[in-house]
Amino acid sequence: MASIVLKSLSVLLGIFFIFVGTTKLTPKISKELHKDLRKEFARYSKVFPLAQTLDFKVPSKWYRRTVGGLEVACGICLTFIPSKRIKQFANLVLAVMMLFATYNHWMVGDKFERLAPSLVFFFMLTCRLIVEYQIQRKEKFDKLGPKKSSTSPPTDTREPMPSTSTTATPPPHHNKAKKDL
Repeated sequence: MASIVLKSLSVLLGIFFIFVGTTKLTPKISKELHKDLRKEFARYSKVFPLAQTLDFKVPSKWYRRTVGGLEVACGICLTFIPSKRIKQFANLVLAVMMLFATYNHWMVGDKFERLAPSLVFFFMLTCRLIVEYQIQRKEKFDKLGPKKSSTSPPTDTREPMPSTSTTATPPPHHNKAKKDL
C-alpha cells in the first residue's frame, strides 16, 4: 500500500513541477501567467536571502529561469527516473525550493493565498520523503527479520568437558534424599 502511495505522490508531484517550471521558462502554456511570474520574480530577486549578505544583486530573469529549470529537472526525476536516490535528491531539492518560495512570499508581503501553495507542496514533498523512509526501513527490517527469527533452537557447539571422576552419578532419587537430610 505504501508503495502505491509513494508512486502516486512521485508522479503527481513530478507532473505538477514540470508544469509549473515550464510556465516560468516559457510563455507557450499561458502568456498571462508567464508575464505575472516575471513581475513576481522581479520582486523576489530583491529579497533573495544571500543578496543582502553578499551585497550581490540576483538578476530576476536568471533567478526565474534557474527556479523553473530546477523544477522541471526535479519533476522529470520524480516522474520518470526509477532510481530511489535520484528521486530522494530531487524531492529534497524541491522541498528546499518550497521553503525559499515561502520565504520569498513572506518577505515581499504577499497575502496568505499566495503563500499557501508553497507550504502545501512543501508538506506534500515532506510526506513523500517520510513514506520513502518508512518503506526503506520496512525493507531493511524484512531482510534482517528471517535471520533473527529462525525456527531451530540454538545448538551448543562447545566440546564436552572430560570427566575427572570415574564414578557414575547417583540416580535422581539419591539426590533428593541428600537434600532432605
